[in-house]
Amino acid sequence: YLTFYLDEEEDKGTILLNIRKELDKMRAYLDVGACMIEESQTEDVDWVNNWKQYFHPFTVDQILIKPTWEEVPEEHKDKLMIEIDPGTAFGTGSHETTQLCIRQIQKYLKHGDRVLDVGTGSGILAIAALKLGAGSAFGTDLDETAITAARENAEVNGISEADFGLVQGNIIDDEEIQKAAGLGCYDIVVANILAPVIIMLQGEAARHLKPGGIFITSGIINTKEEDVKDAFAANSDWEILEITHQNDWVSVTAKKRG
Repeated sequence: YLTFYLDEEEDKGTILLNIRKELDKMRAYLDVGACMIEESQTEDVDWVNNWKQYFHPFTVDQILIKPTWEEVPEEHKDKLMIEIDPGTAFGTGSHETTQLCIRQIQKYLKHGDRVLDVGTGSGILAIAALKLGAGSAFGTDLDETAITAARENAEVNGISEADFGLVQGNIIDDEEIQKAAGLGCYDIVVANILAPVIIMLQGEAARHLKPGGIFITSGIINTKEEDVKDAFAANSDWEILEITHQNDWVSVTAKKRG
């Protein structure tokens, strides 16, 4: 099931018609099931902000992640703190894939490392890396709202634009974004996206890493683990270092040869 909401002012008829057309196209290469669309009207509530009642401080090992609007719990005042208000961008830190990436960053990051965060979302992984001692970070995302959220979260955490650069665009196929990020200059690339995107990204990620650099990935559901591993194995640039799991989710960490 997929649930989505439309504003009353939007052209619901046209949107649903286009959705049906796209679903019909997808039938050619994907089992989309019955594709029944049910319509209903919901109460007028503030969906953008109501989720905040479910976001409370929590820890990932020795890191405390908390929303900007809550106080630091007394029992966690000794922990490294990251404050996050993701807005509509992905990345509160509560999802398994984000936690998998944070743990791998903790494990492989060396003081002063340069970090590239592809699909930065709220900026949480880049911010975590900087808090853990990275020298600088650079984030890319397709979504303009993610760039805004990441910049605001960086400021809340006392991180300057000089330490955390951001650009909107697709690093996989946009040469200008690739140049803006920089080639062959990163110690760590991290991407918490989706398995098919990671498979497409792994070739490009190698171009941005130094020899011996580390590529930390997640967003991989366990049914796609073998596909991702096969993609890394087929590329001579990579040596898979580690596969980690949390519930149904997978992280693949690889090292660039050379």
